[in-house]
Amino acid sequence: MKKIFAIIGLVLAVQLSGADVARAQNPSASGLALPRFVSIRGIEVNMRTGPGMQHPVEWVYRLAGLPLEIVAEHKTWRKVRDWEGAQGWVHQSMLAGKRAFIITEGPVSIRAQPAPESAEIARADSGVVGELRACPEQSGWCRVVADGFEGWLQRTDFWGVLDGETIK
Repeated sequence: MKKIFAIIGLVLAVQLSGADVARAQNPSASGLALPRFVSIRGIEVNMRTGPGMQHPVEWVYRLAGLPLEIVAEHKTWRKVRDWEGAQGWVHQSMLAGKRAFIITEGPVSIRAQPAPESAEIARADSGVVGELRACPEQSGWCRVVADGFEGWLQRTDFWGVLDGETIK
């Protein structure tokens, strides 16, 4: 059985101010639904304390493809939340619409079919990031790809999809 490991680089943690929370209440600049999931486009992405380059960097993400949840928008800036609950602002150019997931508590089994008795293809440890391919309607399973392994994960085994969300 092959095992998938993760390497995640994060630095600099700070709490958000009340002003950041107030800015988050602005309506969606893009017209797209909130909240929604995206992924990190670049190899190194700064998350700032506010929507603009003048705001200090709060986190530096160093893993392309990492999922983030957009919770608010201000012009070309997106307020995001990561799987650990950290929130801050990222420029839209650093985000991609490609869906991703992260294993929050592993190891978990990637299965050949969307059923617990299905054959195990691989085991994925906490912190493994992969591509989210599909989450059928009213299913507790999603089709994923991680480190070349394609199979099915239970929705409860990862972070990166809204409750009841269908992905085709």
